[in-house]
Amino acid sequence: MKKNQRWFLLLIVCSAIFLSVLDLFIVNVALPAIKSGIKGTDADMQFVIVMYIVGYASFLITGGRAGEYFGKKKVFLTGMLVFTTASFVCGFSQSATQLNIARFIQGVSAAFMVPQGMSFIPDLFPDPKERVKVLGMYGSIAGIASVVGQFLGGLIPDLEMISQSWRLIFLINVPVGLIAVALGFKYLKESQVKIAEKFDFTGGLLLMLTLTAFIYPLIQGRELNWPIWSILMLVLSVVLLLAFIYHQWLSKRLGKNPLLNIKVFKNFDFRIGLLISLFYYLVQDSYFLINTVYLQNGMGISSVHTGIYFVCQGMGYVLASMFFASRVTRYGKYVSLFGSVIMIVALVFHLIIFNSPDALQWQITIILFVYGVGCGTILPSLMTISLKSIAEDMLGASSGIYLTLQQISVAIGVAVVGGVFFQHLDNPSVLTLFPVAYRWATLLNIGFLIIVSVLLALTPKANKGYT
Repeated sequence: MKKNQRWFLLLIVCSAIFLSVLDLFIVNVALPAIKSGIKGTDADMQFVIVMYIVGYASFLITGGRAGEYFGKKKVFLTGMLVFTTASFVCGFSQSATQLNIARFIQGVSAAFMVPQGMSFIPDLFPDPKERVKVLGMYGSIAGIASVVGQFLGGLIPDLEMISQSWRLIFLINVPVGLIAVALGFKYLKESQVKIAEKFDFTGGLLLMLTLTAFIYPLIQGRELNWPIWSILMLVLSVVLLLAFIYHQWLSKRLGKNPLLNIKVFKNFDFRIGLLISLFYYLVQDSYFLINTVYLQNGMGISSVHTGIYFVCQGMGYVLASMFFASRVTRYGKYVSLFGSVIMIVALVFHLIIFNSPDALQWQITIILFVYGVGCGTILPSLMTISLKSIAEDMLGASSGIYLTLQQISVAIGVAVVGGVFFQHLDNPSVLTLFPVAYRWATLLNIGFLIIVSVLLALTPKANKGYT
């Protein structure tokens, strides 16, 4: 295969990670416009983020294995086509229910198309040294997509091209997706199906039901003053979780191919790494939710300027991740510890600056940039901490579990921290209550990051295995 052709095919498969990350971040800044457009509630705003993540997290491991069962090209194209169709439905949704069902389908389809995009890379770039560079580029594309998403999410709702221009944040996926499907169909080669074992659909279904039964009452129950059904659903989620764990254990014992390999949890580094990541990702997207609403509805800043502020945050993230990624090998956990401290300090200044009626643009810009630097410092080493001592034959299963927990944590963070934020606002929201709501939600995020710092400090000091 010619070198230029390989790079062309790489662009096609990278469209999956670009669109999936773009669609996660583009809604953050546009949430107030979406809420107004669909006449939704505060809970509906949380669901716009959460439904996408629940669909993605529930089927991420299943989607990763689907290419081995059915062929990578087939799964990639099917996932991209469904994602594009769901984006079209999102753009023309007339109610919160329609929008959030379509968002869930977006998340499910992303869980199938994104892993295939990454699995094509070893086929396109068989040389290990070249492959490392390409994987780095693949990760950079995700970072770029997050920055572009936040900028467009702020810009598009203020355009006057159509009466409800926020719909364009979903409709822009349609031409990109259709082009990717057409080019992929013509130029990508199908992989051989390597596995003939029974597919674990039951495990995927149990995981989805567990997440839904836990997250839905956390969001909707708060808004309805905790009716009895919300409490019962939370109890049901625990029962479903136990059923899921038992099903995975039994499948492994019977020699089947379970969704999760529970054996990896015997590794101490993996367990504490997952715990650190859990508390970190509780903060990640909940931060965007409460700051988006507070900047626009609480401080009266336009969606365009809010988007620009978050672009500055994204730039801090990208620059720091580029600088610190290569230093993880040498300094190990201290890179992450340094990043978590930066984030805590930045959030303290968020409380000081954002609470001032005379906050200046340059102050907001700098503090968001510094927060982004903290994120970019800690993220390059989080996955390494979890997987550094995992045996090579268990690496695939472990990384799947890690990525699934990552998405679950994001969804729970949006539900819990967002719930605390909206709990302190009246319905409709009273302007004078915004600082109080923001303070409590941000203090909760600071608490989560302090737990991250403590766990990092307790992590074994040895750098061996950091790669």
